[in-house]
Amino acid sequence: MKIVLFPPVEAHRIARFEAISNGHEIVNAQNLTEATMAMKNADGFMGKITPVLLANSSCLKWVQSMTASLEHYIFPELVNHPSILTNMRGIFSDVVADHAIGMVLSFSRNLHRYVLQQSKGKWAPLGGENGRVDFASGPGVTNSIDLNHQVLSEKTIGVFGLGGIGREIAKRGAAFGMRCIGLDPFCQEPSKEVPEPWPMDRLDEFLRDSDYVVIAAPHTPLTEKLFNFELISKMKTNSVLINIGRGAIVILDDLVKALNQGLIAGAGLDVFEIEPLPESHPLWKMNEKVILTPHVAGYAPPIASRHLGFLESNLNCFLNNRPLMNIVDKSRWF
Repeated sequence: MKIVLFPPVEAHRIARFEAISNGHEIVNAQNLTEATMAMKNADGFMGKITPVLLANSSCLKWVQSMTASLEHYIFPELVNHPSILTNMRGIFSDVVADHAIGMVLSFSRNLHRYVLQQSKGKWAPLGGENGRVDFASGPGVTNSIDLNHQVLSEKTIGVFGLGGIGREIAKRGAAFGMRCIGLDPFCQEPSKEVPEPWPMDRLDEFLRDSDYVVIAAPHTPLTEKLFNFELISKMKTNSVLINIGRGAIVILDDLVKALNQGLIAGAGLDVFEIEPLPESHPLWKMNEKVILTPHVAGYAPPIASRHLGFLESNLNCFLNNRPLMNIVDKSRWF
């Protein structure tokens, strides 16, 4: 069989692929012309396929995306092509889940606001110094400082999207004693943390019940611009919206409007409709209500080795006629 890679990968990766090729041809195409020519009798492709490359194939059976997200990858000809598409979902799940829970913890204890105060050398407990308990009487009543600091075991985390990342978020929420609910239009498989996943027709109830709504869904035709002003307005006024899924799911102007009107208490965003987020965007000035990170939730030292390991495993499966991993429903983009 013949496998084409494009864009070309580094020498150490191609050496690993060749080591398991067992006589099969591996073409690390150096430019588009070379890749186009090699596609004529390619059985498999790894990398960024395009309509031109696909059109020049005659016996293509497998396409491996180098990313988990596919909104930038799918095109009509690929959807209709008989080849199997696989992606990289799963290798980022724990890393992104850690990032999401980090935002939950920050909001629950107002750490983001205290960091801002620290930069100014300011000692000011939220709720006011007058609420502080003295050592003589102890905490006899719930005071103003108490009311500005949450305990997660009394909160509900609602996970929108129960793929690998969503399930890891639920595990972390459960570890903090949180009640976990999950909603997914397709994945209804129960887990220990989410024994009864909710379908889309319970979305309003899901939003009403959640103290933290965490979006862990992919960008698909169904989820694009789903979280508009009307939907966000159905959340609790003291709740927080966190998006570590895809930026296209949340309409930022609507989110800003909801925050300004006090319809929700805060938002934590790692992904945005427009990236980089423009310096003039109003979200940058909402420090007390918003935590913004520059699309870094999927970054961590183990990712590169996981990525290579998965590619080796799936290539080995294909070359030895074994079932492929991470097969995608191309019509759904995941």
